[in-house]
Amino acid sequence: MTDKNVTENFITQIIDADLASGKHNKILTRFPPEPNGYLHVGHAKAICLNFGLAQDYKATCNLRFDDTNPEKESNEYAESIKNDIKWLGFDWGENNFHASDYFEQLYGFAVQLIEKGVAYVDDQSIEEIRENRGNYTTPGKNSPYRDRSVEENLTLFKAMRAGDFADGAKVLRAKIDMLSGNINMRDPVLYRIKRMHHINTGDAWCIYPMYDFTHCLSDAIEGITHSLCTLEFEDHRPLYDWVIDNVDIECHPQQIEFSRLNVSYTITSKRKLNQLVEENLVDGWDDPRMSTISGMRRRGYPPEAIRSFVKDVGISKKESVISMTVLEDSVRNVLNKTAPRVMGVLRPLKVVIENYPEDKVEILTGSNHPQDESFGSREIPFSREIYVEQSDYKENANRKFFRLTEGREVRLRHAYYITCKEAIKDAEGNVIELRCTYDPESRGGTADGRKVKGTIHWISAAHAEPIEVRLYDRLFNHPKPASVENFLDTINPDSLEIIHNAMLEPGIVDQNSDAAYQFERNAYFKRDKTYEKDKPIFNQVVTMRDSWAKLEQES
Repeated sequence: MTDKNVTENFITQIIDADLASGKHNKILTRFPPEPNGYLHVGHAKAICLNFGLAQDYKATCNLRFDDTNPEKESNEYAESIKNDIKWLGFDWGENNFHASDYFEQLYGFAVQLIEKGVAYVDDQSIEEIRENRGNYTTPGKNSPYRDRSVEENLTLFKAMRAGDFADGAKVLRAKIDMLSGNINMRDPVLYRIKRMHHINTGDAWCIYPMYDFTHCLSDAIEGITHSLCTLEFEDHRPLYDWVIDNVDIECHPQQIEFSRLNVSYTITSKRKLNQLVEENLVDGWDDPRMSTISGMRRRGYPPEAIRSFVKDVGISKKESVISMTVLEDSVRNVLNKTAPRVMGVLRPLKVVIENYPEDKVEILTGSNHPQDESFGSREIPFSREIYVEQSDYKENANRKFFRLTEGREVRLRHAYYITCKEAIKDAEGNVIELRCTYDPESRGGTADGRKVKGTIHWISAAHAEPIEVRLYDRLFNHPKPASVENFLDTINPDSLEIIHNAMLEPGIVDQNSDAAYQFERNAYFKRDKTYEKDKPIFNQVVTMRDSWAKLEQES
């Protein structure tokens, strides 16, 4: 099963049994997003499952926009959804549909329900309907309009479509059972009046079908065999089946529920994600700290890492919260193999090598990937003045500090051994420059065979490319932000650090590549060309090591 997109699970077992019994000769799945926001990591699981199953079984997966609520939907959202699916590595071909494509058929099915005496027009307000529906301990009350005649209901429903009534004046409801233990079966609303411009049908309709009525019939119209959805729709399944059973349609898809993907330190509610955007608490839907697919793409997550993560998490009916570290480990595993190595200094400290000729520039060679020779090598200029990380120097350091301090020798990556002689300070006592010497015979090792324990990265000061670096931490400092009364209280104030004066070795910026790089000893970074202004911006994709694992275990 290693070559499969989806590992074996209870859904693949159902599909295998259906194919073996002849119930289906071929499967047909669908991914049915509502175009009312950007997709998040939870949707990635549904995408990988539905499109992955289609690929595994050499079948088809439809992309269908369940566009039944024009008030919150837009073409921007629809296009972002398409981009996300393609970026993840999947394609729907010519099978891009909309629930609105079926509005006329859905209207006809609603008429059938009225004619069969199992749907009626209700004059109650939404508030009255909600109050009379009851709850888990209180039975519902029949609407005073529940026993209208078929003829009256047909006349009223046609008048609703014609625009004869004000918004909210009437609704069409299914006539099922107001005493049902499943509240979804207590005469659910099927249609409401809403004069809103629709992104697909324009102003052709002033009544719109509800999601529970639309979704199941759209599945049936398209001939979907296995309608896969998350566990919150399990209580909706009886209504799904009831609607299909009470209209004249041959196909009856099987709804199967699986657990949604919950990741620690993230929010996967479109409403809450939209709140972050609307209140300018993040830099849009694609902010690299967001749990949206577009945010992960902008940050530099490889799509194969997300697919691998979803596959490893698996499919089950058990609700759980997956540690963010699992996702980040998937990203590291991919980037460790695919990211070229370069040297970037985030917080530069100038080093003057006093015994190196002032006018000399030496071209050294560095491997682009220490574990993969196919990546080749690159030329790196070396000169008298270089930059190192501020953290690679410590005054009066003890023996456990293996980097620069007075009298201590370290190895420069791909270059020479240098020894720190003196630290230059400003008036406030801050170290602003180091004076060092180098051993010209130490490149590639020394004749006397001496070893040093510290190796640090560096950049030639005369050749360094100034860049802006953005370091990201968790957007929330609570492992389950949605469980807190006001999730905004859990926002991490230190989730973004912008470093304006970082330096990168020459030649990388000119490549203008979409590749992610490992800045040696720092982290993985990817250029954010879309949002650049004064200088190149590099987003931290993921750190070299996980610093949150222990914290998450403790929480």
